[in-house]
Amino acid sequence: MGGYSSEYEISLKSGSVVYDTLDRNIYIPYAIHIFKNKWVYVAENGEETSVNKDDFSVLINDKKVMFDCVFNAIHGSPGEDGFMQAYFELLGIPQTSCNMYQAALTFNKRDLLATLKPFGIKTAESFSINLGDAINEDAIVKKVGLPCFVKANKAGSSFGISKVYKIEDLKAAIENSFKEDDEIIIEQFLDGVEVSVGVISYKGKTKVLPITQIVSENDFFDYQAKYEGKSQEITPAKISEDYENKVRREAKKIYETLKMSGFTRSEFIFKDDEPYLLEVNTVPGLTKESILPQQAAEAGISLVDLFSNAIEEAIKKS
Repeated sequence: MGGYSSEYEISLKSGSVVYDTLDRNIYIPYAIHIFKNKWVYVAENGEETSVNKDDFSVLINDKKVMFDCVFNAIHGSPGEDGFMQAYFELLGIPQTSCNMYQAALTFNKRDLLATLKPFGIKTAESFSINLGDAINEDAIVKKVGLPCFVKANKAGSSFGISKVYKIEDLKAAIENSFKEDDEIIIEQFLDGVEVSVGVISYKGKTKVLPITQIVSENDFFDYQAKYEGKSQEITPAKISEDYENKVRREAKKIYETLKMSGFTRSEFIFKDDEPYLLEVNTVPGLTKESILPQQAAEAGISLVDLFSNAIEEAIKKS
């Protein structure tokens, strides 16, 4: 848990829930905090012990402890963008999230949408800018229209995102996004029902969880809406059977097309009665209030079962 991005505090909450929930009759959990300046095992009394990065082991009471599996609860970098996945793969340690390539691809919104387009997945019109590029506001508006969303290309939890109504506000929104990433994506605003669809590998099969409908009290599903109660998250979603079937089919298609494993939570907005993909999260929030655990509960899957299954699937995958 932890990480190098603005999402580290949310990750610590998710990781703590996993740590507290795991069945002690089956597992001996260890809380590992990953930060840029330290990788440490944190004991129940708060005492920290450095992690040996050579083999991801810790020395506890003069005894070297190795791990059978890593439960990845790091949102953002380096847990959701492929770095930790590659590290554990090289060490031969099973971990609960998807593989390195899938993590890197899904974390990059621009590349993900471009990859899925040939498979018939619908996405909003978009415009990409790298740090240092000349910014042509007229060209941007001509392609995506107004209002539009300006997003950091590789960031989560709605960090570095703005909704822009006027062309003169584009520059400030772009500068805000560049604080989070050196690539940004500007997307057409889609006005429709927003839903979140969890898909997991459950007992060896792809399982689409009950759908959540997002109704934000704010202008869009921003950080406050996600984490400070400024939204309604309705599970199961109050949508038609037609909408439900369509979005379930698309979410499952994305999971299987990309050869995903572990947890995913995909966000869609309906436009002209069709689901348009916004993004795919591979390390979604795992607190009791988070969307994916809500969906699992609606499907009759407890947190204990959800987390145990993730570990067993990871060990089986390895």
